[in-house]
Amino acid sequence: MSPRKSIKTATEPLHGPLQMSDIARMAGVSESTVSRALANNPAVAARTRALVQKIAADAGYRINPAARSLRSKRTGIVSVAVPLAHQRAQHLYDPFMMTMLALLADELTSRGYSMLLSKVAKHQDGWIEDLLNGGQADGVILIGQSFEHEAINRAAQGGLAIVAWGEQLADQAYPSVGSDNQLGGLLATRHLLEHGRRRIAFLGDERLPEIAPRFAGYRRALAEQGLTPDRTLLVRTEFELDDAYRAVKAMLAKGARPDGIFAVSDVIAVGAIRALADAGLRVPQDVSVIGFDDIALAAYSHPSLTTIRQDLALGARLLVDKLIARCANLPVDTTVIAPQLIVRESA
Repeated sequence: MSPRKSIKTATEPLHGPLQMSDIARMAGVSESTVSRALANNPAVAARTRALVQKIAADAGYRINPAARSLRSKRTGIVSVAVPLAHQRAQHLYDPFMMTMLALLADELTSRGYSMLLSKVAKHQDGWIEDLLNGGQADGVILIGQSFEHEAINRAAQGGLAIVAWGEQLADQAYPSVGSDNQLGGLLATRHLLEHGRRRIAFLGDERLPEIAPRFAGYRRALAEQGLTPDRTLLVRTEFELDDAYRAVKAMLAKGARPDGIFAVSDVIAVGAIRALADAGLRVPQDVSVIGFDDIALAAYSHPSLTTIRQDLALGARLLVDKLIARCANLPVDTTVIAPQLIVRESA
């Protein structure tokens, strides 16, 4: 009689290093499912991911990154790029940028990915493709679209894995995650109108994809009250404290006197408040000010800033989920997140 072969079970001790095939047998799934679960791929059901990850953790299993890359033709690296063709001088230490980058880094790290950061200060043909050339990254997450929609579309149509934080645009070939910007502009302007403000200035560059709908919301709220925007109160400004400060000072110097301001970012709002104070105007007694983003500084500015909150933590999580799914050739759609009015002292 031939000796019976020994079969390892989930309750038996394993001799030698644990293999992926062992985890697959113990969890009752395929090796490919184990690989995806250990990469925290959302294509695997949450319960299965948790089971596989627990078995691996209990056994002290560690993935060999080099071996996984050879098998899957994946690098485990995600390129995060910030296109700034609209404003080359904008710095990545901008509070909104820093918050989003930190959240993305946390999300990617928790899924076993590394982050490769690029600032794209000017347009060059093929710049998105260059981020992935040579297999240096599996896919690209863009923070903003700037004036690069056509370039992003071409790259996505070419089969590259791309997800963008930004506005849902016409004929968009790539998935995006972003706030309902028109609703945000509507909420902000309605709030100012409800507090008796009628000469409401708009601060921001309405040509940008995310800002155009905020401007549309501003116009819609005014129209609801039978008002039209005063051209002297429409001020283009960059996402910089100094630029916002100078723009508001110039507006006041020309004799344009708002009783309310809707700024398309909290940074712009803080610069505006400083310019108003230097002109002897009180916030909110003389001029109410409302921002957009709800960065950490907003609650601690003086006065504390009324603003439109974007859920950046949810946004970062969705961006990473969608990119991982795109890398797995799964269908991915666009998500629009509802913003929230946060009322503080400035309006």
